[in-house]
Formats: sequence, C-alpha cells, structure tokens
Amino acid sequence: MFSSSKSYKLSFTFSLCFQKVPLLASRAFSSSARQLRNKVPEFQKIFQEDNGLPVHIKGGTFDVLLYRATMTLTLGGTCYSVYWLLFASMPQRKA
Repeated sequence: MFSSSKSYKLSFTFSLCFQKVPLLASRAFSSSARQLRNKVPEFQKIFQEDNGLPVHIKGGTFDVLLYRATMTLTLGGTCYSVYWLLFASMPQRKA
C-alpha cells in the first residue's frame, strides 16, 4: 500500500498535527486578554468639542455617509409606504 518512507512521512505529519492542535487551541482560548490602548479620552475630546456639528456626524466622513444613507432610506421607505396606502385606499375599478 504505502512504501516505508511514505508511511513514515504520513505518520510524522499526523503526529505533528496532533501535537500542534492542542497548543493552538489553548492559545486561542487563553484567559489572558490582549492589552488594548484606551481610546475613550480621545473620543471624549472629539465628541465634546463645540464645533456646531450634531453628535451623530462628529465621527467623520463615514458617519456623514452613514447618516445620509439612513435618511435617504428612511424617507424613501416612508414615501413608498404612503404611496401604497393611498393606492390601497382608492376604490377598485370595475372591469
């Protein structure tokens, strides 16, 4: 079936995999958390400065685009709903 060198390579590969899997799993689920820099004071300075902008668009370009997309979808959906309410309230035509 297998030659002796192939069998050795195959068994070596399997043993290597089975040795590494528990090590990798223990690293992935370790109890120590990654230390992240606290960005809260920076964001507090950005959002509390008085520059005349509403708080929901002080975050920058992405916040402005997200706000405009949300308003567009909201107004479009409202107009679409009103159209179908008016359409449904009209009497049906007799054919």
